[in-house]
Amino acid sequence: MYCGGVFIASLGTAFAADPTGDWKVADEVANIRVAECNGSMWGVVAWEKTPGGRDKNNPDVSLQSRPTLGMPILLDMKKKPGADQWEGQVYNAKDGKLYSSSIKPVGSDQLEIQGCILGFLCGGETWTRVAPPIPSSPSNSMAKGLPKTGGIKTTGLPGQPAQPKTLSQPPAPKTTGSTAPKTGVPGQKAAAAASGDVVGDICLLPDIARFAH
Repeated sequence: MYCGGVFIASLGTAFAADPTGDWKVADEVANIRVAECNGSMWGVVAWEKTPGGRDKNNPDVSLQSRPTLGMPILLDMKKKPGADQWEGQVYNAKDGKLYSSSIKPVGSDQLEIQGCILGFLCGGETWTRVAPPIPSSPSNSMAKGLPKTGGIKTTGLPGQPAQPKTLSQPPAPKTTGSTAPKTGVPGQKAAAAASGDVVGDICLLPDIARFAH
């Protein structure tokens, strides 16, 4: 019984340190799906309370009509050595700007996200888990080999090198439609469509596949 308790506790610790899965943002208007794509954590809008949202606050006029569903929010986040924390950038659709950011799991059902401009004017919030961690899938490595056409527009915060600004509107992703790895089971895509999940495996989204190389 003692050994079993230790084993269960170890599983709980591993689960707690996993930032992947679907997370409801603090104001509950959207869920963000986080997955590891070619060694980095990425997050996209997987569900929105009000369907049909557009990236209307993007400073690039040509992107103001792109759908917010499937839009990358957490960009190329790398694990911080020696800590259960990942650092990269977050795109804030409310003002159309990028911020230096970090994410950190707290327990098994919360994710803390912090964002700053040049190390100050920092703020953050806590997201709540609404779906379990996402197992590693073949698309994590497939992303490296997908075509890198289209490019990514970049910009830089004052005093910083150029960074990815916003990502072009993705076409309908060719994915399994679920948070589980592709298995090739007949009817899987149909079942995913029936569940209302139109985002699927985010590592296969062109905007992520082009950048995660």
